[in-house]
Amino acid sequence: SNACIMAVTPALLSALVEDSLAPMDETQAPPAADAARPWPLDGIRVVEFCHMVMGPTCGMILADLGADVIKVEPPGGDTTRKLVHQGAGFFASYNRNKRSIVLDIKSPQGLAAARRLALSADVVIENLRPGALDAAGLGYDDLKAENPGLVYCALKGFLDGPYAHRKALDEVVQMMGGLAYMTGPEGRPLRAGASVIDIMGGMFGVIGIQAALREREHTGVGQEVTAALFETTVHSVAQHMLQYAVTGTPAGPMPDRPRAWAVYDTFATADDERVFVGIVSDTQWKLFCEAFGRADLIADETLATNVLRSQARERIMPMLNELFGAMTKAQLMAECERIGLPFAPIAKPHELLDDPHLVATGQLLDVTLPDGRATRVPGLPLEIGGRRTEIRRDLPRIGLHGREILAEAGFTDTEIAALEASGALRKPDASTS
Repeated sequence: SNACIMAVTPALLSALVEDSLAPMDETQAPPAADAARPWPLDGIRVVEFCHMVMGPTCGMILADLGADVIKVEPPGGDTTRKLVHQGAGFFASYNRNKRSIVLDIKSPQGLAAARRLALSADVVIENLRPGALDAAGLGYDDLKAENPGLVYCALKGFLDGPYAHRKALDEVVQMMGGLAYMTGPEGRPLRAGASVIDIMGGMFGVIGIQAALREREHTGVGQEVTAALFETTVHSVAQHMLQYAVTGTPAGPMPDRPRAWAVYDTFATADDERVFVGIVSDTQWKLFCEAFGRADLIADETLATNVLRSQARERIMPMLNELFGAMTKAQLMAECERIGLPFAPIAKPHELLDDPHLVATGQLLDVTLPDGRATRVPGLPLEIGGRRTEIRRDLPRIGLHGREILAEAGFTDTEIAALEASGALRKPDASTS
């Protein structure tokens, strides 16, 4: 359900690789984390035809790492700009640091412009239905004939095989890939509460692209790369597959699983909140007992190890429920933090916009929604050279950068005007988002 094409320019890539292979002066201090220092992918140009989550995630990661990402949108704009309910946040989440151009690739003029952009690229990424771009003359075989160094990444539902013709969504592959079974209780399969497979699939696309670009530095020849939702899901449940291979016992759903640790639960507090607390080692059990004045539990040899405590859960849990239930959420969390026990509030996603850790560290980035309201979006969960993700470009208005993008790609003013006159290129409209 996610369509995308991406491109990366060659010249800077060679320079970047040469720099990365240069011998390191061990007496030289590491570079300072300053705003003026270029990001790792600075100067790399990416062209992205995307909607939904998987493709835009791939482009967003490259953009956050410094690439100049050009988002090519269809007439009317990316459909995710207009989604409602649980899709309302898609566009704002995955399209920062990009430029926007609107091309009608169903028209001969728009398709020809898209082809020129693709042929100028180091990387093309697509995620349309199988065969769609081949029919339009934008398939790998068509493009590599004129650009043998091209790395062509297809983001699909399935890798090549019996399922390759099927349509896939995050929910579809979570169901057939075992993740929904593991997430919900027995008999009630449940998809994960975020588009985790779409996001991971986009990440694997970035990994494959970068590996292929690295190999091209040795061979001079590009290649085709495919990342897929179903195989991404299977990768995520490998631990449960191998649990069966090792033990002979199939893994049961996580809510119903036999617990590896005696205390690994959420507890109700006196102010009608809930807090997760884990006591996952003998040392942590001792810390808990000492902090809460329960020397009797330390002395109880039937609770001396995690295995023994797991066997005694029916005796332990009522005591813990009563003990923790007499405390407020804030009191229980403060005590767990003081003594070093794993703990967590049961947070809702919208509450994270004000999370003190995220706010203090700059992990939430300021962006402007299409209607003009200001908000914040999480950056990449990375720190590179002392720097975190930054906003270099706000969320783009539809087609805002079309003329400058085509000019950079070698289109003349006359050609650009002709595209606008034919309707193949949309002029930016300040009244649209």
